[in-house]
Amino acid sequence: MMRIEDILMTLRMFQDENCDVRTVTLGVNLMDCADPDLAACCGKVRDKIHRLAGRLVTEGRAVSDRYGIPIVNYRIAVTPVAWWAAGHDHDGLVRIARTLDQAAADSGVDFIGGFSALVEKGETEADRRLIAALPEALGDTLRVCGSVNVASSRAGINMDAILAVSRSLLELARRTAEADGFGCAKLVVFANVPDDNPFMAGSLHGAGEPECVINVGVSGPGVVKRAVERLRAHTAHPDLGEIAEEIKHTAFRVTRIGELIGTALAQRLGVPFGIVDLSLAPTPKIGDSVGEILQAMGIENIGAAGSTAALALLTDAVKKGGAFASSSVGGLSGAFIPVSEDTVLAQAAAAGHLAIEKLEAMTAICSVGLDMVCIPGDTAAETLAGIIADECAIGVMNHKTTACRLIPVPGKGPGEVAVFGGLFGEAPVMPVRAGGEGFIRLGGRIPAPIHALRN
Repeated sequence: MMRIEDILMTLRMFQDENCDVRTVTLGVNLMDCADPDLAACCGKVRDKIHRLAGRLVTEGRAVSDRYGIPIVNYRIAVTPVAWWAAGHDHDGLVRIARTLDQAAADSGVDFIGGFSALVEKGETEADRRLIAALPEALGDTLRVCGSVNVASSRAGINMDAILAVSRSLLELARRTAEADGFGCAKLVVFANVPDDNPFMAGSLHGAGEPECVINVGVSGPGVVKRAVERLRAHTAHPDLGEIAEEIKHTAFRVTRIGELIGTALAQRLGVPFGIVDLSLAPTPKIGDSVGEILQAMGIENIGAAGSTAALALLTDAVKKGGAFASSSVGGLSGAFIPVSEDTVLAQAAAAGHLAIEKLEAMTAICSVGLDMVCIPGDTAAETLAGIIADECAIGVMNHKTTACRLIPVPGKGPGEVAVFGGLFGEAPVMPVRAGGEGFIRLGGRIPAPIHALRN
C-alpha cells in the first residue's frame, strides 16, 4: 500500500521540483520504404509516419491529463537513413530529409531523429553521401536530427569518418551562422551508439528494434537536487553514502512514473513499450540543473577538484534506483552535462572553472559526452576531429556510450557567448587546444581494444 508521505512527495515532485516526462519517442522502422524511385520512397516514408505517428501527440496528451503528469516533448526516431536510402544521390538524400521534416510537422512533433549512418568499421557509398549531405539536410530543415556512429568497442575508431564528419560539421555551422551555428546542435557523433535512445538529437531506431515502439526519457534534476537539500537540512552531517541512498530512492520514484506513462501510451497506440531512459536531462531553467545537484553535494564551483567524483556518485545512484524500479531500462541512462542547456555549467564555463579537459574527464563516468559545447568558429577540421577522437577513445576503452555535440560558432572566439534560446540555452565559447593535427591526418582506423584472449 502506498503511504501518505509517498503520495505527497510525488505531488511535490510535479508541482514544485520540475519533475516531468522529458520525452516520449516513437521509434519507427522505415526499411520497407526503400525504393529506387525517389518520389515513391518519399511517399512511403510520408504515409508510414502518418499512419504510425499520427495519433502520438493526441494520445500522449490524453495519458498526461489522466495521470496529471506533464509530457514535455514528443519525438520520432527512424531507422538510420543510410540503411534504406542507399542508391539515392546528394539531392535525393536532401529531399528525403525534407520529407522527414514535413512528416514530423504533420505529426505535431518537434524533432525527428535518424538521418544517420553507422560507420565505425568502414563506410559504404551511401554512408559517404549521407555524411556529405548533413550540412544541407540539417541546416535547411527545422526538425530533422542526425547522428554518425564513428567508433565502437568491437570495431575501434574510424578516424577517416571522424575527419569527414568534422568537415561536414564546420560546413553546417557556416550554413547556420546567423543562429550561432545552431544546426550543429542537431548532430551527434557517437561511440557505441545505443539502438533505443529516446533523447534528441542522437535518437535513432536501431537494429533489433520492433516495427514500432514507444521509448520514454524521464527527467528530474530538480527533484534530485531538492532531495539532497532536504537530506542535508534535516540530517545531522549526512555522509556521501547517505546522499547516494537518497538519490537512489528518488530515481526509483521518477523511473516508475516514466514506466507508467510509457506503458499507458503504448497500450493506447497499440504498439510495444520499449524502455525508460533514466538520464537526468537539465534545462536552462533555474532549479532544473545537474550542476545544482553537484553544488547541493558541496561542489561550489563546477569543475573544481571533486566534481568528477560527485558526478560518479550521482550517475551510479540514479542507475541503481532506476534499475530497481524497472526491468526495461535502456538508452543512455545516466546524467547529461550539456553546457548551454544547464545554466550552472554555463556559468562555470564562463567563469573559467570548467574547461573542455575537465568536461572530458567527467564524461568518462556520466551518460554521454561533450554535449552542447561551443568552440571557436575558426577551429580547424583536424582539431575538431581530435576532440571527437579523444571522446570516442573514452567510450571505446571503457565499453560505454560517449558522444560529441560540438558547436563551432562562426565569427566568435573564446569568451564570447553563443545564444540559442529556449531549451538550448546559451553558453560561452570555450577555448580548444590545437597541435594534434598530424596524428589525425594519418587516417585509417584505430584498432579495437583487446577484450580477452578467448575466441
